[in-house]
Amino acid sequence: IRGIREAITGEKIKDPVEMAKIQLQLEQLEQAVQMGQIEINKEEAKHPSIFVAGARPFIMWGCGFALLYASLFEPLMRFIAQVVFGYQGDFPELDTTMTTQVLLGLLGLAGMRSYDKTKGIDTKTIR
Repeated sequence: IRGIREAITGEKIKDPVEMAKIQLQLEQLEQAVQMGQIEINKEEAKHPSIFVAGARPFIMWGCGFALLYASLFEPLMRFIAQVVFGYQGDFPELDTTMTTQVLLGLLGLAGMRSYDKTKGIDTKTIR
């Protein structure tokens, strides 16, 4: 706060009451921004267009498909191609480092939410 105030006015705040008022105003502004973002998220989730409301599901489906490909489809297709058709070439390999991290994060959040529900914790009121 001091850095912002000093950069704008060129003077330091010496009064603790004035400092507390400025701190309260900054916290109120931050809360207003957060509430605005929550409202935007609500409206986006209601939107009928998949390009607006489907961003989160798109990420989940993309990570899920990458995991399925790397752990199930690719080894199974490689096995069938080599045993049945005698194919000796390479199959495309996905670098699932990033998608696995995102997927595990999403699954972790879902697990935490499930745990909260089983314990009867109302996460909408917790800050």
